[in-house]
Amino acid sequence: MNEADQMKKLVGEAAVENVEDGMKVGLGSGSTVYWMVKKLGERVKEGLDVEGVPTSNTTAEWAREFGVPLTDFSKVQELDLTIDGADEVDEQLHLIKGGGGALFREKVVAAAAKELVIIVDGSKLVSQLGKFALPVEVLPFGWEVTAKHIAALGCSPQLRTAGEETYVTDNGNYILDCPFGQIKDPATLHNDLKDIVGVIETGLFIGMADKIVVGKQDKVEVISKA
Repeated sequence: MNEADQMKKLVGEAAVENVEDGMKVGLGSGSTVYWMVKKLGERVKEGLDVEGVPTSNTTAEWAREFGVPLTDFSKVQELDLTIDGADEVDEQLHLIKGGGGALFREKVVAAAAKELVIIVDGSKLVSQLGKFALPVEVLPFGWEVTAKHIAALGCSPQLRTAGEETYVTDNGNYILDCPFGQIKDPATLHNDLKDIVGVIETGLFIGMADKIVVGKQDKVEVISKA
């Protein structure tokens, strides 16, 4: 296991310490979350009583593989905790998410939780969001028109692909990766994007994170909302 994967494992396992018996837990997406779900499965085998709501089909497969019981929003509308990753975290704990393509479901699950815990390595901490191109989930119908309106806000949207095919989310939508550069006012940009017809959701998670679990070398640091 290389150093990066070791860090993801360390952080993912540390985040499971936030899970208590009887909780309904949102299970995020991404390579760091893999280790969280694996560890959670070990805790379940030891007798921990939890149910998870996955944010992607891949996460659901991991949960089944590791023995984490799953539920859905037809049975539970509020979650005690959601644990997820992020592509960038700024000093106000605002996030850019969606590099893995699950941003809409991730936001639904995060919004349903009493607490959102984000797990990242130290490289994801930034003073200002925007170096990572902002993912925006859009309807396939008329995406070209949607992209034109997004471009008017100051970027050149790129349609995400998977090999030679257009990338399609678990919801059947497309993703436009939007390199805005330094985002000085994330909340305003999010609102401006959401006002565009055809935009389903943006990868800006404003004021949603309660706690950031950060892996740094061989230790874990926790940053909590002020």
